[in-house]
Amino acid sequence: MRLIRFGKEPSQVGADVRAALATWGSGENILGGVALLGVQPPGCPRALDALVVLPRGVIVIVGVDLPDPAMRLEAPLAGPWRIDGWPLTRSDGAVSPAREALDAAAAVANRLQLMRVEPLPVSTVVAVGPYVDKVVQPTTDLNRGVRVLHPEPGSLLAAVRELATCDRPCAVAQAQQVIGALLPAAAAAAVRVGDLRVEGFPEVVTAPLATASTTLLPRVPARVQPTPQPVGAAQRRAPRWLPFAAAGLIGGLLVGGIAVAVGSGRDAVSTGPAAPTTNAVSVAGTSFLPRGADSDRDCAAHAYGDVRAWLADNPCRELRRAQYETTVDGRAVGVWLAEVRFDDTTRADQFRSRLGTPGAGGINDMAREGTRWVGGPQSFDQATFASSRTGSTVRLAQAAWVEGGAATDDPQLGELTEQALRLPSIQ
Repeated sequence: MRLIRFGKEPSQVGADVRAALATWGSGENILGGVALLGVQPPGCPRALDALVVLPRGVIVIVGVDLPDPAMRLEAPLAGPWRIDGWPLTRSDGAVSPAREALDAAAAVANRLQLMRVEPLPVSTVVAVGPYVDKVVQPTTDLNRGVRVLHPEPGSLLAAVRELATCDRPCAVAQAQQVIGALLPAAAAAAVRVGDLRVEGFPEVVTAPLATASTTLLPRVPARVQPTPQPVGAAQRRAPRWLPFAAAGLIGGLLVGGIAVAVGSGRDAVSTGPAAPTTNAVSVAGTSFLPRGADSDRDCAAHAYGDVRAWLADNPCRELRRAQYETTVDGRAVGVWLAEVRFDDTTRADQFRSRLGTPGAGGINDMAREGTRWVGGPQSFDQATFASSRTGSTVRLAQAAWVEGGAATDDPQLGELTEQALRLPSIQ
């Protein structure tokens, strides 16, 4: 975690907060993120001991100085606090110091909304000192995303990990927007892009496919056969609504046929023309067409070699796989990627190191397990390979020419594989 000090901590326990954050060191190996010390965001009722911006959340840390060390602190959000059985009394008459922290966190969240920054969850840590052996909080308060604790390195780290749980990490550009919204321009400039990259903010987080570029479905011509008319003097004219009903029925059948074709193409090997897609994903100027995806919590079931045995002993949290198709200089290329999520960075590092060991095995691509698309490569056995790690998530990708043989050292495909690491794992 990168620490940037803008002012003096407004509480005495703030020094303990700063010391605890400093013990984690720089980089993303422990947690990552940027801690802004002694800042007061616009609209915030008080200065903050720390404002921690993480790839998966924002943590507001407010210090509360107790009159004496305590063995037991009862700290409800709405009621009076009690120290070793005695009610906490303050000169300002406040019965719950947590109210100040909640107001500060609400001001930070409102500021981000006002500045139209892509939302990140804003949580609260109330740091108490000079020393507290045990803090008791109601379960309902814990569920609200508020932690009251004495800021030791371990306890603060555990709380931040519990609170920063956004599903999608924010990219470097988004982190800059968050910091720019919460700091004056001159202060925000002190947080450099290089610092954000080192602290675990990904360069690019691909947008959901609903916001990706789209292509139009080709029009399917419909040929309606004329309905034979009865012959004779008593011939009756068809109702005027009949042609419209017939056209609607045919249109519905066409749309239903397209939907069935697209849905069935995701579950099995395609046997007809590749289904048209309405979601093309662009990465670094290259357009990728989705060709199916899946997910599973049993990573070992989709692995082979030594990697399979390792995953059996070190289960992952989730495996996501996706296939894409693109072209390079007019030649068709098949791409696939896998996203393997673990509970901690240590296992993620161990897993990635095994992927880079020759002969150690890896994760099966979807084609190996029988899910291919017409026009795609028959296998990725001789494809280029790349991997990356962000926090406790490891990504790996491969790219292969549909026609043209082995390409393990092809520089064009090597660059394409690096781009593929930034593709969505969900379609």
